[in-house]
Amino acid sequence: MMPAARESLLDAAYTALVRLPWSAVRMVDVAAAAGVSRQTLYNEFGSKDGLARALVRREADGYLAGVERALAGPGEPGERLTAVAEWTNSAARDNALIRAMLTGCWSERLPAPPLTAVPSSSSVPAQRRADGPLPAPRDFVRIVRDRAVTALTGPTAGAAGSAELSRPCELAVRLALSCVAAPPGEGGMAELIRAVVPRQAV
Repeated sequence: MMPAARESLLDAAYTALVRLPWSAVRMVDVAAAAGVSRQTLYNEFGSKDGLARALVRREADGYLAGVERALAGPGEPGERLTAVAEWTNSAARDNALIRAMLTGCWSERLPAPPLTAVPSSSSVPAQRRADGPLPAPRDFVRIVRDRAVTALTGPTAGAAGSAELSRPCELAVRLALSCVAAPPGEGGMAELIRAVVPRQAV
C-alpha cells in the first residue's frame, strides 16, 4: 500500500474521532471515507486497535516535528525554547490526542492503546513501528529536552556545554507541559520561560 493511502486512512480516522467517541468510530466508515475497501484497511492496520496505535504514533511524530521546527527557528535560545513551549500549548489545545499523550489523561472518548509494545505480525514497516512502545509523558520530557540541548548547543559544544543546558531545557519542557493543564495568560509564556531559564544558561 502506498504511504499516501495509509495517511488518507489515518486522516479519515482522525476526522471521525473529532466528531465521535472512538468506541463509535467504525472501520467500515473509515475505509469508505478514505475511498478504500475495509479489507485494505485491515491489511494495513490489522485491527481497530492497530489503527488506534498508528493514529497515536502519527500524532506523536507530528508533535515532535513541530518541536524540531520551533528549535530550528530564528532567535536566541530562550526565544526558541519559548517557541517550543508555545507550540506544545497550541498543539495540545488543538489536538485531543496530543493533549492526552502529553498529560497522560486519556478521556473516555479517545482511544487509549497500551503504551507498551504489542506483538506485531504486520508486514507493514510503519505498522510494526506503531506496534512498538508509544511515548508516555516522561518520554516526551526526555525527548524534547535532549532535542533542545542538541539544537541549542550546536555541533561545536562539548559535553560540558550540553550538561549545562540540560537542566534549563528540562525545566522549560516541564513548564510547557504544566501550561497544557493550566494555560498562562495572554503573552505569558515568554515571561514564564525567562523565569525558569536564566539568560546566562542559554
